[in-house]
Amino acid sequence: MALTASNPFSVDKTAPDFKLFNVVSKEINSLNQLKGNKGTLVLFICNHCPYVIHINEFLVSLANNYEKKGINFIAISSNDVENYPQDSPEKMKELSESVGYPFPYLFDETQEVAKAYDAACTPDIFLFDKDLQIHYHGQLDDSRPGNDIPVTGKDLITALDLLLQGKQHQGKELPSMGCGIKWKK
Repeated sequence: MALTASNPFSVDKTAPDFKLFNVVSKEINSLNQLKGNKGTLVLFICNHCPYVIHINEFLVSLANNYEKKGINFIAISSNDVENYPQDSPEKMKELSESVGYPFPYLFDETQEVAKAYDAACTPDIFLFDKDLQIHYHGQLDDSRPGNDIPVTGKDLITALDLLLQGKQHQGKELPSMGCGIKWKK
């Protein structure tokens, strides 16, 4: 497992639209259907990545808190399921239900959405304002599996709170770190 950092994301970027399969509801969902009234958090994750597993419980708590405030969360898995069957839609649904994701878990079978966002790793975190303009792209916090730093979400929580206050994020955005997205060959 090679540690991969998220790619830089332009400060004037708008969230690329998408229509993807929701593995839980078994419906096709679009970004416009799922976006929040005050903001939208798009997470590129997968089932087997230890960096995602490390923060799963915290993501559930965070989403339960911030979705009440008008920021919707959307999780997307873009991994190649032929070579990584543990990330198949069936396994995604199982994980979503067992962990209790309060947000939709979408399957990017063609990997076009990951490419449109220039997503590189899992987790890769993108926070957009109500108009789907980028507000924050960076790490959740400094915690990683095995580094004994507790998961606090401090970096993302700062960005979420600033967004809700109508203020721009001015701090240094440290890249998210995790497993590289498993691209099709």
